[in-house]
Amino acid sequence: MKLIVLSSVLIAVLALTGCTKEAPVEEKTAAPAPVAAPAPVVEEVVVVEENIDLDTGPSMAELQTQMRTVNFAFDKYNIDFEMEPRVIANSALANGDAAKFMIKLEGNCDTWGSDEYNFALGLRRANAVKAAMVAEGVDAERITMISYGENNPVCTEETKECWNKNRRVDLKLLP
Repeated sequence: MKLIVLSSVLIAVLALTGCTKEAPVEEKTAAPAPVAAPAPVVEEVVVVEENIDLDTGPSMAELQTQMRTVNFAFDKYNIDFEMEPRVIANSALANGDAAKFMIKLEGNCDTWGSDEYNFALGLRRANAVKAAMVAEGVDAERITMISYGENNPVCTEETKECWNKNRRVDLKLLP
């Protein structure tokens, strides 16, 4: 019986003293740095008027009408003295108002000769115009060339005058 009383007292003492009413102590760590408040967002309103034209220069289409065709003699790809002013004028335009555009040189031929020959001749003609324009200060990187041979005629009559019109290099502006 002593054993029962003693064990009851022991259990009572443990029960009363075993549970504390204090909150557990947490380990203290370094306090996090205070977070700065985000900067206020400032909105800027830009008013754009619709009728303002920022590009005051001539349009590509307007400049294209000023480009002059360079004509060649039968079976030739050298620029003769009659066509030199056209090349100079085209170069001045290319270095001036049309400086922001690429230039495409389109070589053309009459119907005399084989297709292969005419394609090669058209390319030689375009290359001659390119060399002359580069000599006038046009950047060679702005110039591309193509040959249409006899496939792009401006005249289809079987006359000497018509054939002369088809021996040419046309200049086109590209964006």
